[in-house]
Amino acid sequence: MRGVHQIVFNEISAGEISAIPTLEQLELVNSFKVDENDLKGKTENTPFGIVQRDGRKIYRFRSKDYRIYFTLEDDKVIVQRVLHTNSLKDFLFRSGMGSGTEDQRLGASRSFWRLIDEGEKAPRR
Repeated sequence: MRGVHQIVFNEISAGEISAIPTLEQLELVNSFKVDENDLKGKTENTPFGIVQRDGRKIYRFRSKDYRIYFTLEDDKVIVQRVLHTNSLKDFLFRSGMGSGTEDQRLGASRSFWRLIDEGEKAPRR
């Protein structure tokens, strides 16, 4: 992984980001730049996180009220889902979870992984 990577949206994530008001969409996409240093050595102030379960790993980018969940493939960042923190889907899979960080709670949630699986199976744009 070197430098900034090409960002690829699948059909689901493309629909989710296109539903965001245009100005917010532009700000979100402009702020979403991934390089290897972003994903190493996570600190509390970084917008990046890692959600893991059973050997699977998905990255999370947090910007204001949005979360972008993505995977890495060669020199591409594959966006699986784009969720508003207050969206119904986001609320449903977050509700009822125990303690821990946001990423730890998501990693333990089967609903979250079903959401990601749906994104991974969607055709890319």
